[in-house]
Amino acid sequence: MDEELYQAFITESEESITQLNNSLLSLESNPEDTDAIDDIFRQAHTLKGNFGAMGFDNAATVAHAVEDLLDEIRHDRLDVTPERMDLVFDGMDLIVDILHDIEENGESTIDPSDTVEEIRAAAETGGDAGNSNPAASDEDDREDVDFVSLAAECVDTDTIDAATLAHAHVELDAGQMKSVDAGIFLSNIPDVVDVVGYAPSRDAIEGGEFDDGFDLFVANLAPKAVESRLGDLWKVDSVETNDVSDVLDGVVSAGTSQEAAPDSSDAEAVPGESDDGAGVEPEADVDESAEATPADSDGIEDGPATDGDLPTSDETVDDGGDDDGSDTDGGDTDGSADADSDDTSTDADDSDDEDDASDDEDDDSEEARSISAVKSVRVDVDQLDELHELVEQLVTSRIKLRNAIDEEQNTALDTLDELDKISSNLQNTVMDMRLIPLKKVFDKFPRLVRDLAREQDKRVSFKVEGADIELDRTILDEISDPLMHVLRNAVDHGIEEPDVREANGKPRTGTIRLSAQRQHDTVIVTVEDDGSGIDADAVRDKVVAEGVETREEMNAMPDSEVYDYIFHPGLSTNDEITDVSGRGVGMDVVKTTVESLDGSVSVESEPGQGSTVNIRLPVSVAIIKVLFVQVDDREFGVPIKYIDEISRRDRVQTVNGAEVIVHEDTIFPLIRLREALEIDTDERDHGMVVRIRPDDRQVALHCDGVTKQEEVVVTPLQGPLSGVGGLSGTAVIGDGNVIPILDVSTLELPDDGKQAMREFDPSELPDTAEEAAD
Repeated sequence: MDEELYQAFITESEESITQLNNSLLSLESNPEDTDAIDDIFRQAHTLKGNFGAMGFDNAATVAHAVEDLLDEIRHDRLDVTPERMDLVFDGMDLIVDILHDIEENGESTIDPSDTVEEIRAAAETGGDAGNSNPAASDEDDREDVDFVSLAAECVDTDTIDAATLAHAHVELDAGQMKSVDAGIFLSNIPDVVDVVGYAPSRDAIEGGEFDDGFDLFVANLAPKAVESRLGDLWKVDSVETNDVSDVLDGVVSAGTSQEAAPDSSDAEAVPGESDDGAGVEPEADVDESAEATPADSDGIEDGPATDGDLPTSDETVDDGGDDDGSDTDGGDTDGSADADSDDTSTDADDSDDEDDASDDEDDDSEEARSISAVKSVRVDVDQLDELHELVEQLVTSRIKLRNAIDEEQNTALDTLDELDKISSNLQNTVMDMRLIPLKKVFDKFPRLVRDLAREQDKRVSFKVEGADIELDRTILDEISDPLMHVLRNAVDHGIEEPDVREANGKPRTGTIRLSAQRQHDTVIVTVEDDGSGIDADAVRDKVVAEGVETREEMNAMPDSEVYDYIFHPGLSTNDEITDVSGRGVGMDVVKTTVESLDGSVSVESEPGQGSTVNIRLPVSVAIIKVLFVQVDDREFGVPIKYIDEISRRDRVQTVNGAEVIVHEDTIFPLIRLREALEIDTDERDHGMVVRIRPDDRQVALHCDGVTKQEEVVVTPLQGPLSGVGGLSGTAVIGDGNVIPILDVSTLELPDDGKQAMREFDPSELPDTAEEAAD
């Protein structure tokens, strides 16, 4: 298989699955959302066609079954219920598993038959899996069942050696653990009878996927003997038997057409074909012949919808199905998408005109594809990384060259300025190429929140804002897991159960908002919930119990500082360990990962009102502007994006016994870099102060001097050095020397500075510099 085509297929399928999941969530929250269901059918149809064209019939079969169930919903033959949507999402999860199997092994051996059977049962009967078998209904319905035909479907007469065949309908006195009782029953069968057929399948019976009973077909034993032997087994309530030996003689002649054509579940594996009972309306099928044709690169490229077609960013997750007034919005549909559901029936007399129109449309379509290709080009990630490395080398060489040229060589300097301009433009272009919208990560979370809410019987309205904000690909890849942990925490710890919320005067449906905004060269990602908030006293108790801090220290600490301890390794206020939380691992991962990306994380909370987690990230990595500061005879780099102001040392004042810089009635405690970096030399009388942006950290850095600003290529610290506080990486400067880059978020603040922050009262500020000096 062509590698480029194969990779395009994987990428397009992942995008279609994500979009389909989000449109399904829109449909679940608002069953009247016609835009959502139109988008669902486009994506499901595309998935089925692409999987079929690539020869992966198992996934195509699942997609077809999902399509059939949704078609019943679209035509109001079935209602949207959480249980039916669970089945649809089970099908989507299986498609994802098959896709991962294909990606890892080049093929998939996953058998989808059990899931397909469940989905089809729901589509055909409107109920749970297992009801698709007529013999599994109540006793009155069984009187109308043709057991010979059922035997023909369930027994492979070509492979068995039998003189007689008996049918047995078995009902168990099963308790709550129906699957366990059924499993024990089936394990005892080989000792008493020879079962050659099951309805539903043996796997379905073992899984408890039957209603009142199930059907077995036994070889070489009379019906009465079968009834007697099965009746003595584990928890058997009743056994009804029939002689169906006629199937042994009649199945070949009566079932020739059956053998010539596969059964319905197999037939659906072929794209473009459907069984008689599928009930797919013509408007849902678009040019089946195109699906059966092996997909070329254009076919797959055009299959899934583009980013512009992505569904709503506001999703409502609800265990009960009530709308509750939550904001939802179906996905936008463009003209090409609407064509999928247009009425295509025409008179034969108009066929010539239609052909001409079709030719014109084909020309327009080709032109549209050509325009799109110019605006959006797929770039191999390895090539992009290689180009990025070349730019880094170019920037480093440019810095060295400028330092090597004598200032009096004007011609060389003019040439160097030209090089500066070219390399800067190239650098900006490459950095922009690496930027990817947060949508790529955000679109995966509505389904996560929905499933967590369902598991915990909570109702959650999930809203997304700012998904079009862009981040460097490296950062985007790393931030997915931390955001997942924060969202899981919001659902598990934050949002209360509906009855509890109602008792507290809140709407029964909680709200979680995931948003992003850009500030300068930084992106702030916020996860906000309107739940119970963080219990500061519970955190204090846990911190003391774990021996992290003393009771006196925690009692003296304001709640705003106490909240930061939720990021401490192994600390959780949840006494019960669940699949979601309780081990104190998730939030520690959030802090560690974000800081490794040169970012920071903070939390705010209001008891009874909710919590907010703010994650601050750089837009891009590697090449940044730094300010060079001097401490003794050493140089360090401070990223320009963190700096608010540079001033002389004489602005330092003393407030509550601590050295601070005062700015707009706010104090910025002083961190002396000589002390923080443990440089053992005498303090100089002069110096400079670098005030950090309060949004990043409310501190000021004292150094001996400020030298210059420069763009540098930052290399993150690796191995044991990665945990060194106060440092984020290193950079090679023009003369070949390596300088450390400071991490302002982890530089140690003196204890008196922390105390001054806690006790600060603006009314205590000195009115004049003279008062401050005194």
